[in-house]
Amino acid sequence: MTRLSSALIGAALSAVLGAVATAQSDRPEVGVSPWGADDEIGRLNLMTPVSQAAILGRISGGAPYDLSVEYFIGMPSWQAAGDPHYRIWMTHTPHGTGVDDPLGLGHAMNDHVSYTGAAVSMYTHTGTHIDALVHFGLNGEVWNGFTAEEHLGDRGWRVGGAEALPPIVARGVLIDLPAFLGVDQLADGHRISRGELVGALASQQVSLAEGDVVLIRTGRMQVYDDAQAYMQNPPGLGMEAARFLIEEGGAMIVGADNLSFEAFPSEDPANYVPVHTYLLAEQGAPIIELVFLEALARDQVYEFAFIGGGLRLRGADAAPMRPLAFPLR
Repeated sequence: MTRLSSALIGAALSAVLGAVATAQSDRPEVGVSPWGADDEIGRLNLMTPVSQAAILGRISGGAPYDLSVEYFIGMPSWQAAGDPHYRIWMTHTPHGTGVDDPLGLGHAMNDHVSYTGAAVSMYTHTGTHIDALVHFGLNGEVWNGFTAEEHLGDRGWRVGGAEALPPIVARGVLIDLPAFLGVDQLADGHRISRGELVGALASQQVSLAEGDVVLIRTGRMQVYDDAQAYMQNPPGLGMEAARFLIEEGGAMIVGADNLSFEAFPSEDPANYVPVHTYLLAEQGAPIIELVFLEALARDQVYEFAFIGGGLRLRGADAAPMRPLAFPLR
């Protein structure tokens, strides 16, 4: 090997090692909470008694909009990733109770008083739900530097689980992208841009404010009853749009009517869910998915009081919720 070739190899190796070091140093890290070392709820700290009273005082008294979906066997879910489908089964029926007499009440009582009971089983990210900040992390940590090694046990997370998320009372904003773009629903795989969000907000004559719950309509909910169509290559947010909502818009929580919020495939070859890790792990912003926004869009209700809370599933990375939107004066 000549001195020249040795020098070239050495230079190439130095360049590669330098690029690797730079890439490692540029890797995103989890956010450190400005609300203290024990913080588990991130941007939900933007919600205060004053902000809650302000939005509640603006409710018009009209009927609320239900922003949740129905649960049924065969509904859209994450079965492609190996997660359990939604299941419901009867544990008691009037006829079965009469036959088995499980409470020892006798046939006469069971004939007189009918008894029905059911049980359900599902993945925590099924139906309308809110992601806790532990759902995705970076480099072995989740929001605020908590580690799975120290805080994740056999019964779930000891910090940052769904039970930590408080009831949400805040200003809600709908961004209706199909209406702005003049389509029935966004195309398969459409990656929502910052410009589209800005344009839709201007068209709706609505601006974002710090502490908002921002909900994005893709129109995908129109095919919710057809699980395959709903789940197939859905549209979703791109990174620049996510950054706009948090860093420019001041959003506290973000959500959408699709299955996974962000668009796939990923824009980042080093991260298969960059929008999720940016929002949850870096910014401490919970995500609400599978939100029913069709009625709000139909009535062109772009600003409302958002009220909702997830089930207090201790240690869980997400929880079903039934949010409501109340029209404002």
